[in-house]
Amino acid sequence: MRRIILASASPRRRELLKQLIGDNFVVYPSSYEEPPQPGLGPEELLLKHSVEKARDVAKHFCSGLVISADTSVLYEGEVLGKPGSPENAEKILEKLSGKKFRVITGLTVLDLDSGKGISELESTNVWLAELSKDQISAYVRTGEPLDKAGAFAAQGKGAVLVEKVEGDFFNAVGLPLFRLGKILERLGVSVFDEGFS
Repeated sequence: MRRIILASASPRRRELLKQLIGDNFVVYPSSYEEPPQPGLGPEELLLKHSVEKARDVAKHFCSGLVISADTSVLYEGEVLGKPGSPENAEKILEKLSGKKFRVITGLTVLDLDSGKGISELESTNVWLAELSKDQISAYVRTGEPLDKAGAFAAQGKGAVLVEKVEGDFFNAVGLPLFRLGKILERLGVSVFDEGFS
């Protein structure tokens, strides 16, 4: 069975990958800093970050498959990353209240044995419910939005804020499982192999 390396410290990505292949992977977070890249659009930037994260982790392994992802929320051409503070989280949620936006993930899988790499984008449309100031404040007080792109977690308490999802729900959580499964297949790995049960 191939060694799978997840280049992310995200507990959400860890849980999603576990759902797909069980505990058959190691977690090795990337130390790539995601510097600004003038001239790159949001999609290009997410792809670049996912590639660089994978390359950064690949340096520490001789064989296996490195999986990395970079997810952001895109609203009216603006990238909404992690708020980092309660004040910023409230501003982002006020902006997204009652609106449709896109959750975009740049996904990269590097096959260290063959030298092949595949990078693709996944986009999911999300509609947030109309939120009152009290609802926003109460949600921000839970602390959940502070380290989430777009200041909400579709798989956590934030699930009650999400009115509708069009596309890959798992992408809205941070790891597009359908696309990942297809990429792994193209690299000769099936999630249905006995070793992944």
